[in-house]
Amino acid sequence: MYSVNLTEEVSSVADDLTPILEKHSIRFINRLPDTMIVHSNKNVIYGIFSNLIKNAAFYSGGTTIVVEIIDRKHLSFRDNGKGVAPEYLQKIFERFYRVDEGRSRANGGTGLGLSIVRNAVAFHKGNISVKNRPAGGLQFDFTIRI
Repeated sequence: MYSVNLTEEVSSVADDLTPILEKHSIRFINRLPDTMIVHSNKNVIYGIFSNLIKNAAFYSGGTTIVVEIIDRKHLSFRDNGKGVAPEYLQKIFERFYRVDEGRSRANGGTGLGLSIVRNAVAFHKGNISVKNRPAGGLQFDFTIRI
């Protein structure tokens, strides 16, 4: 494990994914503090946020993604899209699961992105949960070892 500035790494992921965000007219807002050090590996952090951003861009139908700290070790990643039907909500972390098969294939998805996120968060001895936001969209709350 290494010390990684989470804020810088999240910004780097968003910068790398700017073409995808622009194509889907999505604004990315990083509300993390200027410096937030976590004990991790840059590639693991990159995988978490790359998959969350791509998932929101391809499937949410929203216009905004926000990442912020809830408290010392809890993070929130949310979009303002359409959300997911309640009966499918907990299944989205399963390998190869797709809420909308046809739409996923059109975007080239494998159904592994959110499973990768869940496993990467577990690698940090953390947990991840997802819920539909009352105003619309999904909110992922998770922990990363600080």
